[in-house]
Parts: sequence; structure tokens; C-alpha cells
Amino acid sequence: MLRKRTLRELPFHLMILPGAILVFIYSYVPMAGIIMAFERFSPTKGMFTSPWVGWANFRFMLNLPDIFQVLWNTVFIAIMKIVLGVIIPVIFTLLLNEIRKRWFKRSLQTIIYFPHFLSWIILSGIIIDILSPSSGIVNQLLGWFGIEPIYFLGDVSWFPYTLVSTDIWKEFGYGTIIYLAALTGIDPTLYEAAKMDGAGRLKQTLHVTLPGLLPIIMVMTILSMGNVLNAGFEQVFNLYSPQVYKTGDIIDTLVFRLGMVDANYGVATAVGLFKSVVSFTMLGVAYALAYRYTDHRIF
Repeated sequence: MLRKRTLRELPFHLMILPGAILVFIYSYVPMAGIIMAFERFSPTKGMFTSPWVGWANFRFMLNLPDIFQVLWNTVFIAIMKIVLGVIIPVIFTLLLNEIRKRWFKRSLQTIIYFPHFLSWIILSGIIIDILSPSSGIVNQLLGWFGIEPIYFLGDVSWFPYTLVSTDIWKEFGYGTIIYLAALTGIDPTLYEAAKMDGAGRLKQTLHVTLPGLLPIIMVMTILSMGNVLNAGFEQVFNLYSPQVYKTGDIIDTLVFRLGMVDANYGVATAVGLFKSVVSFTMLGVAYALAYRYTDHRIF
């Protein structure tokens, strides 16, 4: 019996094998570099012969003058992205679901999906031009209402919110794909029963559509909790400048400067390892809470 089952499932195992090999090569093999977090790494001596310093790199990390500000920036920006990254796609999915003209619905979907496929290298140039305080279209529109130009990418108070809003603009369209797919799994008879009870479109949305989307919303929220210390390196690196380090510098950009600019590889690895451990812990806690209070599990 076991042999027959193994033979029956063999094609599926062969299908997943290339992906498993790539994950092993690019995700597990590089984990040997974690040892650098406990060394005074020297490229000339190599990873396995550099002097061992134990927890010295972590103590150095905690004594960095701006480390707690960087941690706060990272958590603040990441949490805003996580929360709005769930709320905005859900709201837009509900609005799309109410559109009855198929051609208009598909055209709108294509338009909002498009930014996801552009890299931050391209989008950063577009955003810098759009938000320019002198010639950007946004500040020109504000000028028509008598509002002084806003330096969105150079003002410490505006920069975090600019990061969040531009990230949501880029990704929310792609996020609606998951929720639109989840809508197809809702039993149509539930809507018919709601109509028979006199429920309008709003009540159908509140009592049928949203409960039907709740499981996938929970899954996406749990998975996003692993990114609580991942505020988006590519976006921040392409949009920030030294004048907004106070509110825009995050762990990933700090690691980049420590490792690639200052050549302090051991400390950079220690900071990266700290981030990974915290993210792993948050993901585990979110999963445990979801299972305990909603009886929902992924595996």
C-alpha cells in the first residue's frame, strides 16, 4: 500500500525537486555565513579562520549611537506597510467585486497590477520626478490650492509616510489577486439566502463576503508578520538621503552601510542575524495566536 502511494505521488515530488534544490543552494547553504556574526571577519583570512570574538559584534551593535532609532524606524514603517497592505487590497477587492461591466473591471485590474512588475530602480526615478518640490506634479497641484511645496523625500516628518504610500501604490493591485481568487470560493447560495432574507449589497458584503475572505486575510496577516523588521531595502535605498536618516534609515540600509561601505562584515552579519531571529519569533507568535484564538492554521 505504501509502495503504491509512493509511486502515485512520485511525479509531484519530482515537480517540487528543482525548487527544493534552488532553495537549498540559495537559502540554506549561505546560512554558513552566520558564523561571521561571531568573528572579526577578515577577507584575507576567510570565514573559518578569522578571529573568534563571541558576542562582541552584538555588543558593538547595541552600542551604535542610532541603533534604537533605526529599530523604531524599521518597525514603524514595516507595521504601517503590513496593516495597510492587508486593508487596502481587501477594500479594493470589495469595490472591484461590485463592478458589473467586465471590460471595465478587467481594464482597471490591469492598470493597478502594472506597478508591481516595475522595479524600484525605475519607480524611484518616477516618484522623485512626481514629488519634486519645484517641478513635481503633486506640488503643482498643491500650489493651485495655495499650499506651499512639500519636500516629501527630504523632510524627516513626511518621508516615512511617503515610503508607505508609494509601497502600497506599487503592491496593492497585485495583492487583490489573492482576495479576488478567494471570492470565487464563496458559495453563491449564501448570497441567494441573504437576498431572500432582505439583505442589500452592503449587508451581503458585511455578512457573506467579508466572513468568506476572513481565512485568507488571516493567512496573509500571519505570513506578513515575518516581515515586521523588513521595511523594504530596495525602496528605501533608492529614495532616501542622509538628511532623512533620522526617520528613514532602517536595519537593511544600516547593514548595507556597515558591510559594504565600512567593510565591518562581522557587525553587519550580527545585525542581519538579529533581524532574522526577531522576524522568525514574530512569525511563530502570530501563528500561535491565530491558531489559539481563531482555530486557524496553515499547516
